[in-house]
Amino acid sequence: MKLRRTYCAAVAAAVIVTLVPTVPALADERAPVSAPVVSGPIPGAVPGDRLAPDVENTYPFFSTPDDLAAKGYVEREYYLSGVADGWDQQGNLVATDVPYRTRIVVRRPAADRRFNGTALVEWQNVTAGYDLDALWNGEAMMRAGYAWIGVSAQRVGVDQLRGWSPARYGSLDVTGAGRYTADELSYDIFAQAAKAVGAGGHASPVGRLDVRTTLAIGASQSAGRMTVYYQSILPKVEPVFDGYAFIVGSAPTRVGPEPVFQVLSETDVRTPLRPSPDTDRFRRWEVAGGAHSGWHGQQYRTPISVRDLGAAPVYDCAQPPFSRVPVNHATAAAYDHLVRWVRAGVAPPTAPPLVFNADGTKARDSLGLALGGIRYSQVTAPTAVNTGDNAGQSFCFLFGSHQPFDEATLDGLYRTRVSYVAQVVRADFGNVLSGYLLPADAQANLREALASGVGG
Repeated sequence: MKLRRTYCAAVAAAVIVTLVPTVPALADERAPVSAPVVSGPIPGAVPGDRLAPDVENTYPFFSTPDDLAAKGYVEREYYLSGVADGWDQQGNLVATDVPYRTRIVVRRPAADRRFNGTALVEWQNVTAGYDLDALWNGEAMMRAGYAWIGVSAQRVGVDQLRGWSPARYGSLDVTGAGRYTADELSYDIFAQAAKAVGAGGHASPVGRLDVRTTLAIGASQSAGRMTVYYQSILPKVEPVFDGYAFIVGSAPTRVGPEPVFQVLSETDVRTPLRPSPDTDRFRRWEVAGGAHSGWHGQQYRTPISVRDLGAAPVYDCAQPPFSRVPVNHATAAAYDHLVRWVRAGVAPPTAPPLVFNADGTKARDSLGLALGGIRYSQVTAPTAVNTGDNAGQSFCFLFGSHQPFDEATLDGLYRTRVSYVAQVVRADFGNVLSGYLLPADAQANLREALASGVGG
């Protein structure tokens, strides 16, 4: 069988939207999305002084520390401006032609030949009080040749940027000079960013790249904002996205022509009931043992937080935080499936849901690991109890938990290193065949297993 060559914090109250029994308007009846003005790239890059009085000596907030050049990538930041319409969360038009100015961050292949034709446009998450590129997965995205565009659409993120570097961001405003402070303009701003990316031409923020597919992606609170957009606003406006990925957050129940992919961690699945069944336009994956905000993201963001915020957050959780189950492996595979779904009509594979007991609690095995769902080798060949549950201060309930096994438990599970590695390979091979895991991520799991020392 041919292996598929696929690719690739926090929401305290996700937006849950009920099914609206309306028929989408025809495309020619929808309001057009305005073409914004893109200016830049904005000068300045790390290292620099964010408090410098001139823009040239500043740099983009949360600029990635990934070695982009080694992968043939560049990072650029642009101003995005124009006039936007305002919408409330019920999909009612509340304002028209309101001036705005924000920023977008672009990470893309420097050469056309490295580009896979797909732009991932992320609604940056602001739950922590600042823009977070929650879904940037540099290793997988650059490996596959995606272009990633982060959009600053919400007031909280833009206000923080203005204070962080007045020289670079002091002119930004997404509130219509304070008239619309509930992010009414955010939906249209997000759509206008996608329109600019897909327009091409010498002024495009992705340069000369030929964008064939534009996907909207958002995590947690941002997935909730995208849910409102898809559910209640999109039927009334010009479509500018080809597909949507709702990650660790809510997803729409409306059935539209654009396919919807929802990826949830164990943290996010709180009841056995699925609000939307899988269809030819909707897929939902649930990752056993995964956390809403897990180890992979924390490791990536910690040095950036120290650089740009002065320190990384420290949390006192009830259990050791940050599940090591790689939900990012599921999102990487999901993007690849979503592209094929859009371009060729090939629907992604379905996946089993997590299992619940009769009393509504999550079913677990004798080791404490969740049953059902997508089961990566970190769960089927475990070296620790990874769960999506935790408690404590601040965002602890979103971090999941990670409790390594003691030596006696490991010895009981794996008599030799060969037996441990064999179980990892068997699990990952099955997930690759099922379409839940990219071959390159399976290879990374194998390298970690070989270096772990488990099994003596």
